[in-house]
Amino acid sequence: MKTLLEKYNVSAPRYTSYPTVPYWQKERPATTSWLKRMKATFLKNDQISLYIHLPFCESLCTYCGCNKRITKNHEVEHPYVDALLREWELYLAALPYPPTIKELHIGGGTPTFFSPVQLKRLLSGILKKARIPKQHAFGFEAHPASTTRAHLKTLHDLGFNRISIGVQDFEPSILKIINRHQTLEEVQNVVKWSRDIGYESINFDLIFGLPLQTAEHIIFTMNQVKDLQPDRIAFYSYAHVPWVSPSQRAYSEADLPLGAAKRALYNTGKKKLSEMGFFEIGMDHFAKADDALYQAMKHKTLHRNFMGYTPFATDLMIGLGASSISDSGTAFVQNEKKIEDYQRRVSTGELPVFKGHLLSKPDLFFRKHITNIMCHQRTNWNIEDIKYMKTVMPRLIEMEKDGLIKISFLRLTVTEKGKPFIRNIGMAFDERLWQNKPTTTLFSKVV
Repeated sequence: MKTLLEKYNVSAPRYTSYPTVPYWQKERPATTSWLKRMKATFLKNDQISLYIHLPFCESLCTYCGCNKRITKNHEVEHPYVDALLREWELYLAALPYPPTIKELHIGGGTPTFFSPVQLKRLLSGILKKARIPKQHAFGFEAHPASTTRAHLKTLHDLGFNRISIGVQDFEPSILKIINRHQTLEEVQNVVKWSRDIGYESINFDLIFGLPLQTAEHIIFTMNQVKDLQPDRIAFYSYAHVPWVSPSQRAYSEADLPLGAAKRALYNTGKKKLSEMGFFEIGMDHFAKADDALYQAMKHKTLHRNFMGYTPFATDLMIGLGASSISDSGTAFVQNEKKIEDYQRRVSTGELPVFKGHLLSKPDLFFRKHITNIMCHQRTNWNIEDIKYMKTVMPRLIEMEKDGLIKISFLRLTVTEKGKPFIRNIGMAFDERLWQNKPTTTLFSKVV
């Protein structure tokens, strides 16, 4: 008889959106339709989230599935910042008045590939045409090997109060396998500088399931975490998707801990984090009791979007830069992925979107429940929603038999046993996936 791990360790989305990108409508929605829905959302709530994608890296980390461009030519910084500022102007022109930026995140690529001077030019240009509330969350991703004190000071002076450090693993032999060039001392420096300067929250990104990684490596990494005491941990499952990221073919599946062995690595790390006072948040995330992410979970305000888990929900998220995704709550659009195409279209005065999706009424229903499950491990529906639940219930009943969930009248609750399979539970509500089952592998496995 199959174990739960064997039964549920299937390919499944991570649900930073619903519908997931592969199931967006085939035809790109008209830009006017996107702008109409975006404006309608803005008029209900002018507080927005802003994501800025900086895609450049000096070297290739072989595990990475992000949209990036490898180059040592820093001359690319200036024209790319110019394009970002032009794109922002296009959005400002479409809005009735300047937005209030409640949340801002810079991702990559390697954001600290850009010089402090260019980052200041970019952020000053954006923030001077927006309102910034006293309570805001501005964060960025930092590569320890390229982040200087000047980067940290420049961004803090612009209102940044959170930093996410791309650690992945502290064991030098594992870093060598994944071509990640950084040292423990560099991480220690970034942590110390961040605290000295006044950052409110420090996050470490860690990965389990990397090639040749063992329990001993996880323990070694967690011991460094104990010494450095970050406020948050993102403990991600390595997603082996070589059909998306060919660099992952630098090693084979024979080098990877899989199935039960991979889950054991997570359990080892989770136990260590619990001993250090970290609480599990949703999926893959951990935070100390005084961190905003834990408080959001406690007060039921935790939200999940294309930036991951956030302490609060904004109805509108605007993404700037190549491959960035924007979300109005009722529509998605994604920018051109190729940098040259992105810059060319912005230079002509048009929004550089190349695909998108206008959510239908059923989409909104399923999106709400998937988000509730991913953030709060529970959801409930009304009698009039039964028409949507007819196809979902048989999938849920199977999970209830396996002890992953409890179903009472119009309510679903994820059990402790079900938490490792939260992606599977969310997938039960993914009507678009079930109506059009993929014939090829689109997503990474749950474990």
